[in-house]
Amino acid sequence: MALCFACQACEPAAPVVEPDPMPDPADWSLAGPGGPRASFAPESLDQPCAALTGGPEDVEHHNLVGMYDGWLVLPWAPESGGGGVSLFEFDDPCAPVKIGEAWSPTMRESHTLAIAEVEGRTLLAVDMHVDGDHGGIGFWDLTDPTAPVWLSQLELPGYDYPDAYFRVALSTFWQGDRLYVSAGFLGVFVVDVSDPANPVILDNFTEVAFLAGSFHVIGNVALASSAGLLKTMTLDIGDPDDWQILSTWDTADATGKFHPYYFATVGGRYALFARKDTGGGPMVYDLLDPAHPTLVGGVENPEADGGYVYRQHDVLFQGESNFGSRYDFTDPAAPEEVARIDISGDFDTLTPIGNVAVASVDAGADPGLATVVFPWASEPDTRGPTAELVNPADGAVWVPETGRVGLSFDEFVEPGSVHAGSFRVWNEAGEAVPGRFYAQEHIVNFVPDALDPDTTYFVEVPAGGIADVSGNPTAAALRFSFSTGPSVRARPW
Repeated sequence: MALCFACQACEPAAPVVEPDPMPDPADWSLAGPGGPRASFAPESLDQPCAALTGGPEDVEHHNLVGMYDGWLVLPWAPESGGGGVSLFEFDDPCAPVKIGEAWSPTMRESHTLAIAEVEGRTLLAVDMHVDGDHGGIGFWDLTDPTAPVWLSQLELPGYDYPDAYFRVALSTFWQGDRLYVSAGFLGVFVVDVSDPANPVILDNFTEVAFLAGSFHVIGNVALASSAGLLKTMTLDIGDPDDWQILSTWDTADATGKFHPYYFATVGGRYALFARKDTGGGPMVYDLLDPAHPTLVGGVENPEADGGYVYRQHDVLFQGESNFGSRYDFTDPAAPEEVARIDISGDFDTLTPIGNVAVASVDAGADPGLATVVFPWASEPDTRGPTAELVNPADGAVWVPETGRVGLSFDEFVEPGSVHAGSFRVWNEAGEAVPGRFYAQEHIVNFVPDALDPDTTYFVEVPAGGIADVSGNPTAAALRFSFSTGPSVRARPW
């Protein structure tokens, strides 16, 4: 199956059919108070102001945090298992209020926040460890944020610990009834999560068994990246049972020198890699044409050793093991380090949440200081997210009837803001396409219940729609169209 990225034929214009009335883009609300709303004096910037702690079983091994439904979600678990999740009010980030938490003897260190709504329940997929030969993934039910419940777990064949990378689950990504689990040299497992209480392995894609660390999906395209090596891959997964490799490459700088990376993320149109072993700093590739990713640039930080990297508009945040760095990303070809912060321990993760950054270490923390909040901008964030990458691309043809629609934004989005009014999809007859919405960090996906053959579909993210974790909505409308047939018909705009 070939994946097309541009319209190859155009039919004579058909009568334009306006879509049926859609929900208002602002027709959403949060259970929690939302992201940071505090202002900070200049002397408070890049200084610690609060700590986030887990429960009494917390061994202070922390990683990525994130916002969901107006609450901040903090996982805390070591590589060897036995961890939990805590939720906080975070509108005043220097005075966070814990509202709930729970512990599981089998939760293991996780590196992503794969959260989804399934039949009215809020589920979080994490890594799981039982013993040296038994482990995989597990599921928290966060429907009641004051009392999370460990719902279920699933063992992965070939699981092998104590090695923390080679044959264990490393990250999860949720899209529809499928959860993608990156599992090192075991490749990527595809798990049926239509019933999260009884997850079932559907497939194991071993072509990405180059120490698979993360797997990001935007519509029908995936970025498979490693955990500590060079190899990276883009794939067409529009037919979920017949994946096609689009490109494979080793990360390098502009001189052609290869550099391994610790972990990768997708922010907007860019794949972001945290360089390791040869110094730190971000490496940047453009994914606008996923069949031909191109090196944009990067910066080498010789005093650093990269961990994880995230984007908020024109700023990158990267844990550098020895400290955390903030990089000016105004020119993606030449990120420039503008600030450093430090806490004791192996400082791998620096997560932007509005005008604060949340620093986390996964070993060697001072007591009670495995996760620390640092203001980095004086005023609350007021800039909404921008979708820089869409899939299917505008004008794409022969999109499979099993296709999904994905958007990649230049900052984290609030999942609660993603709904049928803020992410609109309709057909030639003006009928809204039923389906489900998923948001994970920078990426939003719509999974249709079904697509019809030889049909043009229209997509709109209206102004005032999808919002970031601070509640700022999109400022300008985004519109595009694609077809499951050979041509894209007339557009209603």
